[in-house]
Amino acid sequence: MKEKNFKSGYVSIIGRPNVGKSTLLNEIIGEKISAISPKPQTTRQNITFIYTDDDAQIIFLDTPGMQKPKNKLGQYMLEESKAGIEDADVVTYIVDTSKKIGKAERGIIELLKNYKGKIPIILLINKIDNIRKDELLQIIEMYSSESIFDEIIPISAINADGTDLYIEILKNYLREGPMFYPNDMITDKNERFIAAELIREKGLKYLQDEVPHGLAVEIEKFKKRENKELYDINAIIYVERESHKAIIIGKKGQMLKKIAQESRESIEQLIGTKVNLQVWVKVEKNWRDKDNSVKKFGYN
Repeated sequence: MKEKNFKSGYVSIIGRPNVGKSTLLNEIIGEKISAISPKPQTTRQNITFIYTDDDAQIIFLDTPGMQKPKNKLGQYMLEESKAGIEDADVVTYIVDTSKKIGKAERGIIELLKNYKGKIPIILLINKIDNIRKDELLQIIEMYSSESIFDEIIPISAINADGTDLYIEILKNYLREGPMFYPNDMITDKNERFIAAELIREKGLKYLQDEVPHGLAVEIEKFKKRENKELYDINAIIYVERESHKAIIIGKKGQMLKKIAQESRESIEQLIGTKVNLQVWVKVEKNWRDKDNSVKKFGYN
């Protein structure tokens, strides 16, 4: 039985692409749930991360990077991010250490102004390991002048610097409430989903700039063998062009082999047992512009 003053609530994590949202949440939870890559559109849908300690259960929502949509997938991602704000008890907006507020950041700030006074808004300034203290103070002052943030917290997600402080401050904005999930549960996504994310992450890691945006992964089989600690997993990597398929396969299949090998190792670490992973590559032309294809790959 939890203490009477146990707190719980939903926290939406928003920001433009590549500011470190997924890195932060993977660090807080202690497991890799979201794909991480320096390339835009790495996170494509809202993913729940569940943090539980003796005082609180915080349900984080990792949202896609907010940017102007260029296709059906992009529109879906923007709607996911906005929906995450509507469902939140607290909004956390993550920025990096850029010394000017760019067009994308300005758009998000203007959106957040609609929620000032309605939902607590916490600003995290990430990647502080890259700048001097005097530069950081200037950035804090720049964002303070917007007058919409209840808290401004400098962090380095990759070094776990400031993340404990962030958790403790979050608790101040949560109400007393029940534990929504078992205390050993870290996400509402199943292993099948996370395996697909890990495979897509390896593709993002190694492929040329024009390929990753049109890359989707579908798990066709995820099954434990009878009487053996071994999972058989069959996955298909979809791309939009035949030329992209050739890039993923690589010379004598070496690129696909590298992606599959690293994916297998990550999935084995996730589920704690050996994996027989088979990966194929198929073409689904211009799938990001087709409603049916976007939904087929789970973005609905």
